[in-house]
Formats: sequence, structure tokens, C-alpha cells
Amino acid sequence: MSNFAKTFSSSLGKKLVMALTGIFLCTFLIVHLIGNLQLFKDDAGQAFNAYAYFMTHFTPIKVVSYLLYASIIIHALYALMITSANKKARPVAYAMQASNQNSAWTSRNMGILGTILFIFIVVHMGDFWWKYHNAELPYARYEISLDNPNDIQVSEVPYDANRLVHSEIVDPQAGKKIIISKDLYKVVQNAFQTWWYVLLYVIAMFALAFHLVHGFKSAFQTIGWNNNRYIPLVRFIGVWVFGLLIPIAFAAMPVYFFLFK
Repeated sequence: MSNFAKTFSSSLGKKLVMALTGIFLCTFLIVHLIGNLQLFKDDAGQAFNAYAYFMTHFTPIKVVSYLLYASIIIHALYALMITSANKKARPVAYAMQASNQNSAWTSRNMGILGTILFIFIVVHMGDFWWKYHNAELPYARYEISLDNPNDIQVSEVPYDANRLVHSEIVDPQAGKKIIISKDLYKVVQNAFQTWWYVLLYVIAMFALAFHLVHGFKSAFQTIGWNNNRYIPLVRFIGVWVFGLLIPIAFAAMPVYFFLFK
């Protein structure tokens, strides 16, 4: 076995992989949130559908998306390996006593939280990512006034296998810009009319919050940012940004659609 392979198969190496993939996934959460905030725009989904098209057709983003899928799988697999190794390395009674005395609730239950999140990711991608790429979704036609961009007329266009996923034309004579886009916004709107799906989403965001509060700090400790200079900042970002702000913003989306759309 090469030195490289030995490094990443060791206990410290596995934790390093977990840290690096975790930090990458945290970065993606920020980007994903910024894009999903388009759902709150009062434009019948035009901005969100444009965002969905950009994220699935801009080549650099597509490359990063494959890294994202790989990171999710690697992060989950290495979590299983570390958890299994920890259980084998010490008696159950000792493990329970030590963990209860020396670690927080989030630390002791990272496996449960991670499992909830992994199940949620699979369901979430099946309902939105897979449908956007494979389902015969209707299209939305937006007629936007060139003089007043807030003046938007929207109508539904039937699915056509030969239609472009997203197209834009400007008609100066009519004074309009016409956008025809695959309507993922409608899929989101319909999904969040179901109470149990909204509840599942909110529960998953609670799990995400607790998972990130511990995971974010642990990741930076693993890569060496555990001195007095960096730890206060890491804790602040971990708790207030990833533990509160981001999960609350994501949870607000299904609640908003369920109550107001």
C-alpha cells in the first residue's frame, strides 16, 4: 500500500477526509441557499427557473456538481467507517460512560443526525433534481415588459421533448422580453402543499442545524485551526451562520409555500 493510501486509510486520514468534504458541503450550502432564495421573489418563479437552468447547464457548475455528489457519498461512507472503528476500539459500557461525561449531545448523535440528512438528500434530489432532468415537466412562458420589468404575464406551455430547456427572445416592437423555461418552480410549489413533506423538510433542517454546530467546529479542529486565535471565529460562524441562519432560511421556504402559495 502506498504512503498516500496509508495516510487516508488511517484514523487521522479518515477524519481529514471527513473534514475536507464537510467544509466543501458547507460551502455548497451557502451557494444553494443564495439560489433558492429566488423562490421568495414575486415573479411567478421566473428567477428561480433561470437559476435552475444555470446550475444545470453552466459547464463549470456541472463539474462542481459531480464533486458535490462524490463528496456526499464519501462523507457518508467515511462517517460509517469512523463510527464502526470507534465501536470496535472500546467496550460499549465504557463508550457510553465516556461520551455522556465528555461530549455534547450533538457529538454523541452525529450518526443519527447524518442518517436523517442522508435520507432527506436522497428524497430531495429524487423530487427535484431527478424530475428536472428526467420528468416531462410543463414549461412556463413569461412575457416581461421592457419598460416595467415588474410587469410579468405568465402562462403554461405543454411539455415538448424538442423544446429548449430555457430560451429568451426580445421583441422590441411588442415591448416585451419572452422567456420560456422548464417550470421547476411549479414542482416546488406543488411539493410544498403537502403537510407531511413540509414537516419532513423542517425536521431535516433541525437535524442539519445540530449536525453543523458540531461538525463545522470539528472540521476546522481536524485541519489544525484549533488555537485561541481562530476557534472563537469558527464557533461563531458554526453556531450563528450554519447552526441557525442557514437552516432557518431553508426551513422557511416550505413553510412559506404551504401557508401563502
